[in-house]
Order: sequence, then structure tokens, then C-alpha cells
Amino acid sequence: MLDLEQARRDTPGCLDKVFLDSAGSSLPPTPVLDAVFAHLRREADVGGYVAAAERADDLAAVKSSLGRLIGASADGIALVDSATTAWNDFFHAVPLRAGDRVLISEVEYASNAIAVLQRARSVGATVDVIPSDPAGQIDVAALETLLDDRVRLVSLVHVPTNGGLVNPVREVTELAHSHGALVLLDACQSVGQIALDVGELGVDALSATGRKWLRAPRGTGFLYVRPELAATLEPAALDLHSAEWTAADAYRLATDASRFEFWECDVAARLGLGVAADYFLDLGVDEVEAAVAAGAEHLRSGLAAIPGVTVRDLGARRCGIVSFTVDGFDPGDVRKQLAARNVTVTASLRGSTLLDMSARGLDAVVRASPHYFCSPDDLDRFLAEVRTLAN
Repeated sequence: MLDLEQARRDTPGCLDKVFLDSAGSSLPPTPVLDAVFAHLRREADVGGYVAAAERADDLAAVKSSLGRLIGASADGIALVDSATTAWNDFFHAVPLRAGDRVLISEVEYASNAIAVLQRARSVGATVDVIPSDPAGQIDVAALETLLDDRVRLVSLVHVPTNGGLVNPVREVTELAHSHGALVLLDACQSVGQIALDVGELGVDALSATGRKWLRAPRGTGFLYVRPELAATLEPAALDLHSAEWTAADAYRLATDASRFEFWECDVAARLGLGVAADYFLDLGVDEVEAAVAAGAEHLRSGLAAIPGVTVRDLGARRCGIVSFTVDGFDPGDVRKQLAARNVTVTASLRGSTLLDMSARGLDAVVRASPHYFCSPDDLDRFLAEVRTLAN
């Protein structure tokens, strides 16, 4: 069992409010803040180069910690500034030509979809959408009918930004690989709240952010690439870190996933990312997942009992994102009114998951995402405030 009181002591930002937006940008724990501030102070004392050199081993350990988090080796991890950067770096390294196909799902995130559409238009590739099944998750049977030897990539969102469903991954990966396609897993909303192992899932690449469930600083993220695959891919952009200039007309790529990195970075933030990963691992991945899932289910059952409130989550398996609407209220207004009551949620708009929201006739939903540091009193206070608002 998690030590809730210790988690809350480590999270002073949760003591004076009900914070339910870890799916947006969570509250970093005190050890993460201490690591970031200490390095910034050291940079002020000795300069950024010296400070970074002093922490070279700790910076290398960040990849090892992230590797333990997802069941990967450190050489398969690239440190980047966001999940979007991670996703795009891999996507643009996958060869794509006229006549090739890319498959996306109905819950594809807008940034991913835009990148796919832009590149497909420029090279003459085709983008096809995998339908959802009656439960709202990716329809594996429909995927099988869509696959052929022209499919180069299947983009799979593990957990969508607008609801709590968890998509099946292993089934998708096995089907895609049977037709020679790669699978890129968007784990932006799953890393830090759900146990996952890239070896068991079989994905070729995974993109993730630090700022959400992992509780790391903003401006941090990472990319996992299957090591044997990474050695065959050339990123669209390189620098003197991702490659070595070996002759007037030649360069040599880094041998591992660091070919997807750039030399310049926020060292303090990356150290904070490593501390956040270690903090999460020390708590226990399974313990965190159980606590987050229990809190979310408490909110779903409580919201469903309030007249005029509709829970919008889909999926056979659900996680820590809870989406809902209140009759007669725009979700943005619900967010503002709850904020006035010192309750932090957010609104997920149609443009973020255009296909899914359009199919369901939704312009927006309210999104609440309770992390393990939320107390039972926090959750019940949130439900009481929504009840007051709805009535």
C-alpha cells in the first residue's frame, strides 16, 4: 500500500486544493524540485558546462531509470523535450514513399494526426483510420482487414487524452508485425500511471512525456526505440551529439537511440526527470496503478449518481482519466466554476481528438485525473462541488 500521508507531504501543492489534472501537467514532488533547483544553483556558481560535467554519471543514469520504468535497456532511450518531439522524431525517421500507408486510430491525438497528414501529403502516402469497437477501443478485427504489405506504420494511442480507456497493444503489435508494419505507441497518458513493458507489448517505439503522470518537470520527455531498429533509422535532423563529423563530406551516426537526441538540453530538467522516474519506481508501479485506478473508479461511480452528469469514458479497461459532461454547462465553464472552488480539472476539446469526439457528437468534455496523492476527502469534495453545480 502507498503511504498517502508521505506522498502528500512530498506534494505541498495538493494540500490547499483538490488537484485533478495529472493528465495535463501534474504536481512535481519535492525531491524533483530539489534536484532541479540544486542544479540551477550549481550552474549559477560554476557555469552550465562545468555543472553538467559534474553530473555526467547522473545524467546517464536517467536513461537507466526510464529503461527500468518501461522494461528497456538504456541504449534504447533518447531524452528529448516532449512527447511530441519524441513521436515526431521517430515518425519522420521511418521511410515513407508514394503508395505507402499509415494507420491511425479514432482516438489519435491531434499533434500525431497532423504530422501524419502533412507527411503523407508531401510524399503521396495514404492515411487510413482503424475503427473503434463497440467498447470504444481499437477494433482489432477491423485492423486485420486493413493491414497489407503497403502499411509502413501503425500509430497506436495507449490512453487517449479525452477519456479513460486503455487500448490493447500486444494484439495490435502482433498483427502489424505479421504484415511487416512498425508500431509506434503514444504512451503520453500511460507512462506514470500504468505498468508497461515494451518487451511484452512488442512495440517498435514509444513516446512519452515527463510532465503528466510521471510528475517530472515540463520540457522533458523520452523516446524508446527498439535498439536493433534504431540502428537502421536516420533521424530527419542531426547535430554533433547525434552524429560525428568524420570527414569533409561524411558523418557517422551514434550507434544507439542517442542518434535521436540533440546536444543542447535543459540539464536541470533532465535530472529532475530521472528523480521523478526513481520516485515512481520506489513507490512501486503496481501500487501506483492500483491507487490511480481506484480513485478514478470512485469518481466515475460518484459522478454517475449525480442527476444531470454523464460519464463519457469508454473502454473495456479503464485507467486514471475520468471524462464527463454536466447538462446545461459548457465543459470550459465547469472547469472555471470548479477552479473558483479551488478544484483543478481541465476541459478536453474536440480538436484534440477530432475523430472520436466528432463521432460521439461531443464538442468538449470535463477531464478529471486523480493521482495517488489525492486523498479520499479530495475526491469526495470534488464530487460534492460537481453535485452543487449540477443542481
